[in-house]
Amino acid sequence: MRAWRSTSTKPAWPVTVLLASLVKTFPREFRITFGRGMLDTAHADYLQARRRGWLTALVLVISTAWDFVTTGLKERLRPAWRPTTTHANKKRELGTMLDQLTKDLFYAGRGLIRAPGFTIVTVLTLALGIGANVAIFSVVDAVLLNPLPYPDSDRLVAIRASAPGSDFPEEFGLSAEFFVQYSEHADLLEDLGLVDDFGATFRTDEFAERLRMAVGTASFFSTLGVTPLIGRLPTADDTDDVALIGHWLWVSRFGADSSILGRSMHIAGEMRTVIGVMGPDFQFPEEETAAWIPIVLTSDITPGRFFWDDLIGRVRPGVTTEALAAQLAPLAARLPERFGGSANYARLMEQHRPVVRSLRERIVGDIAAPLWVLLGTVGVVLFIACANVANLFTVRSESRQQYLAIRQALGASRGRLVQAQMAEAVLLAIAGGVAGALIAWVGVPVLLRAAPPGVPRLETVSIDGTGLLFTAAVALVTALLFGLVPALKSSSVNLTNSLRSAGRGSAGHGPRHLGRDALVVLQTALALVLLVGSGLLVRSFAELRNVDPGYDTEDIFSFQVAPTMDGDGPAMARFHFDLMERIGALPGVQSVGVVHELPLDEGTSRTTFVTDDARDLDVRPTLNFTTTGGAYFETMGIQLLRGRLFTRADHETELGNAIVSQSAAELLWPGEDPIGKRLRFSTDTTGWETVVGVVEDIHQTDFRESDPELIYLPLVGRTPNSWAVHSPGYVVKTPRAETITPDIRDLIRQIDPGAPFYAVHTMESLAAESMMRLSFTMLTLGIAAALGLILGAVGLYGVLSYVVTQRTREIGLRMALGSTHQEVRWMVVWQGGRLAGVGVVIGIVAAIGVSRVLDSLLFGIQSTDVTTFLGMSGVMVAVALISSYVPARRASSVDPVRSLSAE
Repeated sequence: MRAWRSTSTKPAWPVTVLLASLVKTFPREFRITFGRGMLDTAHADYLQARRRGWLTALVLVISTAWDFVTTGLKERLRPAWRPTTTHANKKRELGTMLDQLTKDLFYAGRGLIRAPGFTIVTVLTLALGIGANVAIFSVVDAVLLNPLPYPDSDRLVAIRASAPGSDFPEEFGLSAEFFVQYSEHADLLEDLGLVDDFGATFRTDEFAERLRMAVGTASFFSTLGVTPLIGRLPTADDTDDVALIGHWLWVSRFGADSSILGRSMHIAGEMRTVIGVMGPDFQFPEEETAAWIPIVLTSDITPGRFFWDDLIGRVRPGVTTEALAAQLAPLAARLPERFGGSANYARLMEQHRPVVRSLRERIVGDIAAPLWVLLGTVGVVLFIACANVANLFTVRSESRQQYLAIRQALGASRGRLVQAQMAEAVLLAIAGGVAGALIAWVGVPVLLRAAPPGVPRLETVSIDGTGLLFTAAVALVTALLFGLVPALKSSSVNLTNSLRSAGRGSAGHGPRHLGRDALVVLQTALALVLLVGSGLLVRSFAELRNVDPGYDTEDIFSFQVAPTMDGDGPAMARFHFDLMERIGALPGVQSVGVVHELPLDEGTSRTTFVTDDARDLDVRPTLNFTTTGGAYFETMGIQLLRGRLFTRADHETELGNAIVSQSAAELLWPGEDPIGKRLRFSTDTTGWETVVGVVEDIHQTDFRESDPELIYLPLVGRTPNSWAVHSPGYVVKTPRAETITPDIRDLIRQIDPGAPFYAVHTMESLAAESMMRLSFTMLTLGIAAALGLILGAVGLYGVLSYVVTQRTREIGLRMALGSTHQEVRWMVVWQGGRLAGVGVVIGIVAAIGVSRVLDSLLFGIQSTDVTTFLGMSGVMVAVALISSYVPARRASSVDPVRSLSAE
């Protein structure tokens, strides 16, 4: 009893325990709301009673306990209080909401089934827009957005160079001295590697093939952070008599046999030992790279000998490409001081500017711009589709005004009306999303087959989890875009007016229809933007096809062969001349020639030249050069402008002759006759090449840009070992260009059974491939523009058809008062033409700004080409008028008597 006599201001613990236990007789929701207040009140009463004595306190405790028990049981059996904000109530509210949503979805589905035309058109429209977006996004995600398969790939950079004001290309590779200088002094780099790729023969006892290979420093692999699947990487102590091979080659040619390690094979002209096999994800610097050979750098580096290597660096955390470029610039400027070189090299270093970009950007190259254009294009198509569906929803909502007014009269709130209509939008978006995903699943393989060659990482493109999430997100956004505004608009019905106007037509004028008309205008403007873009690309493609490349592309077959023999220049020349003679004897063959770098298939080599009559021998222009043999110029149709072409004696003896292009002649000997002039490589001091002919300029690498300054050399140099062209490209003039392949393959097997026969093309196919990037973008944008045009026309037709239906009584009245059929048709066509005209004006303004995005893809025309803008605007107006004429014709056939008597 000592606890009851306590003078503490707090109640004794038995009282606390007792009262807390008795409160549990109340329902849980009641206790959560009132339990704490009940205990606090009981404790306060107990303290007051305790001051009067323990007996008073005991009576209070007993009475309070009895009250808790009896009231708690009553509350459980017959509750007098209902929870309003309790967890259970929230659960009930959530359940009610879900139940209402389920019912809305059910009734929405039933309503859509009862309107099959509306449902099918809407789902197909959305499916086309969503499917196109998902397909293009899958490509963009794989090619542009996914990280490279290297650790911390965001810190990998590619380093190249530019030299504004020089005769070098806009961007070019680097030579070995840059690697040495940067790796020793650029402290913003953690690691640096040098790499270059080339084509060479891979030969074993079982097969011989011409494959893509690469040479690189040992640090190239550590920079990327890669490891071999089996074996080891090259080290600084390795020489170039070892090699790594690619995973695809290991699996396809060696059956994934691990005993390949330590085997010696004929790789790129030498016997090399395989020390490792790279993993399947490693295909750098080009896809299908078959082997990597280590570079052995010597101390006697000749500066500026070849500018074609790539430098791959790994920057320190937080270092930007701009900061690295700023550090590399003064290091490059000090190269002549360290390595020497000519005065021409010193001037080049004064003009030199480092070009540093992320490795991802280097790999993706100029394909990024077309892909972003395509993604933006299909995004516009989706927006047009949403506007079209929104218009259909608006028309459907306006036709259901009486139904919505009745529901409002029966007590439905505006939120319930919006929810009911959004249920339809959600169902349609889900159906459109599923159909769009199926379209993308079917369309992506077709898109990949149509993609231009050279697009990196295409093998990783698929409809994966990211694509499905994108589909779901697009479907959700489209539901909000096309469903919400019409639902909000139609839910704010005027009860009295809607019920009074039951069965009567609407004039179709006034502010309530501005939103619907605005959607038509928006569709027209967006469709015109797509039409202008596709029109610009079509005109560019036509201009590109009209380019004279300086050679023929029809009836020319090309291939390469790598003979198994090794020998000096004259021996290799005799082999190729013997093969050319035997090919020339085949039925239908008109002429045969060879060239080291085939136009449109390979770029030429570049180096500096000097002439014997130059006043300043340090003036060394950089020119393209290649080697030719046989009837190359005659076969390709390259016109001789002056002098003579090579004869067989030029290739098998040591005459040291050369043929130059017209632009090269004008650059080297302006205003002079180049025949008899001499020139040589700036790094070669053993002798001169005498110019014996001048030929027209050609487009060597691309129809967009000519390579005018070009030096042609014979297959053999001035000495037997000066150069030997091992596997040139053959060109064969024959009307059998598409079918002659088996004959030439059999002929090569007879002469040299182990010689790889590869790079089989026709010049027409190479010309088509050179334009494929533009044609692919043009085709895709053209399809998108056609879809936008069709959707815009359908949207305009649907709106005018609905307007004609709503204005039936008005049209009947006009005709009863004397309006002719032509006047009624003109009235409807004018309404559609007016909307289209506003859309065309807005579209022209938008297209002027948007078309500038296509600048890098255009050729021969400006992005603001007036002819294209006017032509595409005319097409848009014509389609709009045709779409307006069909409803106008129906309007003019209204029977005035029936329309006025109808209720």
